Amino acid sequence: MFLKSFLMEAILNIQWQIRLENVDVWFQDEARFGQQNTTTRVWARKGTRPRVVQQVSKATPKGRHAVVAMDGAGWHTQELADELDNLSLIKIPPYSPELNPIEQVWQWLRQNELANRCFKGYDDIVNSCSDAWSNFVACRERVKKLCSREWINLIS
Repeated sequence: MFLKSFLMEAILNIQWQIRLENVDVWFQDEARFGQQNTTTRVWARKGTRPRVVQQVSKATPKGRHAVVAMDGAGWHTQELADELDNLSLIKIPPYSPELNPIEQVWQWLRQNELANRCFKGYDDIVNSCSDAWSNFVACRERVKKLCSREWINLIS
């Protein structure tokens, strides 16, 4: 049921002049890696929630449209995409990590590259995560196996 509604929502959110073969479906999720896995704090005006935005819209070539599927975290709000003509956001239902392929990527990285390790500091964490990512993407078949879903393809 979700798959049909996901596809319908994706189609309905795309501007009418964009053909489905020009639509890219992206999946977004964050993962935290660190020595103690704590959250960080930043200075901000009281009552606000500062955001760090990765500009998916700029990465989408002219004439294409990005549909970004993400979980329902409080900071994943529609207003992030409201002013962008080439981007639509779709929320994945709560407690459905299996619908987001990037969840399997984080799991693979943790289990196969980053488990049972202590890091010396920030640079060691960044370097280790970069090396882990390089090892993950080095095997095209692994990437396809973990990230492909039949229902992601909008056209047959």
